[in-house]
Amino acid sequence: MTKLSHSLSSTLLPVGLLLIAMASIQSGASLAKSMFPIVGAQGTTTLRLIFASIIMLLILRPWRAKLTAKSLKTVIVYGAALGGMNFLFYMSLRSVPLGIAVALEFTGPLAVAIYASRRLVDFIWIGLAITGLLLLIPTGDSTQGIDLTGAGYALGAGVCWALYILFGQKAGADNGVQTAALGVMIAALFVAPIGIVHAGSALLTPGLIPIAIAVAILSTALPYTLEMVALTRMPTRTFGTLMSIEPAFGALSGLLFLNEVLSFAQWMAISCIILASVGATLTMRNHSKPIIADKNSSV
Repeated sequence: MTKLSHSLSSTLLPVGLLLIAMASIQSGASLAKSMFPIVGAQGTTTLRLIFASIIMLLILRPWRAKLTAKSLKTVIVYGAALGGMNFLFYMSLRSVPLGIAVALEFTGPLAVAIYASRRLVDFIWIGLAITGLLLLIPTGDSTQGIDLTGAGYALGAGVCWALYILFGQKAGADNGVQTAALGVMIAALFVAPIGIVHAGSALLTPGLIPIAIAVAILSTALPYTLEMVALTRMPTRTFGTLMSIEPAFGALSGLLFLNEVLSFAQWMAISCIILASVGATLTMRNHSKPIIADKNSSV
């Protein structure tokens, strides 16, 4: 009985940690959206990345990283992709519900996962993903569709997520987790000028600082720590499969914290993209790291 309970706890613990991490990330995104009226999506991204940089600087001490000219170039592209991913995702949240934005963004790692396998079964996952996208396109009843500009931003974030994965694997091979801190710092340098030009002195609003710190913790420090623990206690494929349900967490978070009520067709669209992500993860060839993983935990 003792062995059984130990085995059960060792299985449920990492799953529970991962679920808490996903809930934390989407709660952070909901909280970040409350900052938009004051500093906009541009300023919100800037504040999040600045405080995330400070957190990652203290935790991971990136000055210990050993960089060559080649690895530095890779880290810069990785950081730029990281910044673009966060910036475009927050831009999409101005007009697209959180759950749908997360689902659209997931097409990036989904494409990487399918490309990494390229087998006949992948056409099923491609078909499911396309079905999900088609369900989100406005038809005769415009209330059932989504804002195409916002959707474009979310898909752009997905492209950046794909680049983040590809270059993050290369950059991480040299300096491991310290790459994450370097990437966040570079991302902040790329995005900060946009946020400063857009929001100006509003970025220094005293009431925003605690919220920005909370967003950085919820979207960075807490989930990053929990995911690192979970990843060491479960197979990477299981990790990737569980991460595929994150759009559902986004939709629930949007409903609970932002009162974003989705239509049946939109829930079906999210479900199609989740199923495509799960299927692509389960049928892909073995990788040292999960392709469909959480980018927000690194920022």
